[in-house]
Amino acid sequence: MTMNILVVDDEELARKRIQSLLAEKSDYNICAEAENGAEALMMVERHQPDLILLDITMPVMDGLEVAKHLAGMPNPPAVIFTTAYGEYALEAFSTKATGYLMKPIRQEQLLKSLEQARSLNRAQRSEMLDKNDDNTANRKHICARRRGNLELIPIEDVYYFQADQKYVTVRHKEGEVIIEESLKSLENDLSERFIRIHRNALVAKSRISGLSKSPIGRVKVTIDKIEDELEVSRRHVAEIRRFVRER
Repeated sequence: MTMNILVVDDEELARKRIQSLLAEKSDYNICAEAENGAEALMMVERHQPDLILLDITMPVMDGLEVAKHLAGMPNPPAVIFTTAYGEYALEAFSTKATGYLMKPIRQEQLLKSLEQARSLNRAQRSEMLDKNDDNTANRKHICARRRGNLELIPIEDVYYFQADQKYVTVRHKEGEVIIEESLKSLENDLSERFIRIHRNALVAKSRISGLSKSPIGRVKVTIDKIEDELEVSRRHVAEIRRFVRER
């Protein structure tokens, strides 16, 4: 069966080299290309590749962060990193990548890595990722789909996340978007920067300006630079008061 491959590299010459190495190999089909991490995520959704040859150092979003976003997908494609820098190897393998190729890539090495990746089906790769709970710990963006396009929101621009049934609203500097990621997943990934104030809300610690009370005595969080005030549940009031007092 032919393996469909997405090639991601900000250098056109690097993408062309991979094309040439696989040109006469009928078992492999380059189904799409991307020149940065954000575009790569869009291409994954559009083309559903079996494998990604992923450069690490790229603009907009680097390959390591792309791999961390891919890890959150139900059936992620295999990832083989391609880079000229050996110092990324340890972090790359922490994402459960199936391979790591140093540039300039040689055909023999490439084919060997592709065959190793082929031996693992998607279910096996998902199981590998499930065993690694830290692969999204250093994420820098929230990915949201808007009108068929992928929008990247820097984590530092987010004021809060608020859940409503299966969707989560992301309130950020430029407005708000809706994502399908669960509040629990966001809390696990971003616990160092966000604090839960209610079963339906996480607020950026750096954005909390103080506390207020509603006319009926409900405690609310006030948020720096915006007028929004979010209710704190009784369960979390003591923790939030302590946080505001001690920071």
